Amino acid sequence: MDPDVSAELFPHVRIVMGTVIGLAITRLLMTIAGIIQHPHRGKVSALHMLWIGSLLLELVLFWWWEFALHRMQIWNFGIVLFILTYAITLFLIAALLSPDSVSEYKGYEDFFLKRRHWFFGLLGATFVLDTIDTLIKGQAHWSRFDWSYFGQVPVGLALCIFAWRHADRRLHLGIVAVHITYQLFLIFRFFTTIS
Repeated sequence: MDPDVSAELFPHVRIVMGTVIGLAITRLLMTIAGIIQHPHRGKVSALHMLWIGSLLLELVLFWWWEFALHRMQIWNFGIVLFILTYAITLFLIAALLSPDSVSEYKGYEDFFLKRRHWFFGLLGATFVLDTIDTLIKGQAHWSRFDWSYFGQVPVGLALCIFAWRHADRRLHLGIVAVHITYQLFLIFRFFTTIS
């Protein structure tokens, strides 16, 4: 692909990707606003709210680290489709945390635990998608990271499988606490600046 065309393509990809991520953020924020406006409509849950907070952070991180795509010299439809698939996966996770109604359930936590198979299936997919995304960005980007970054894939997948199989609230609170702690670690270790 012509370098000039490649340079022009990135903003278009970023706009579409940003739209999907923006919709996911909007959906989560509307759920929070709905809980504030109607606190008795659905039983509020610390577990559910922690996952919303974690996913909001994940969405901002995704938007931030995708800026590294601006250096890509070669684009093709497969790469664009992959980036959009990753963004759509994050949107679907947001949709699972932002149900239209929880009237059929005992509250947000009951909904979350009963839909945990979908949630952790999609969350597990993001660990694999993140590794592919890092590869797409090239050797220079890949070499910035060490075992503390790449270890997230086996550990994250193991935690997702464990959470998929068990509905214990304490276990799930522990997993979301680990996830948020790891996100904060990544931010301070790798993502405070773009290089």
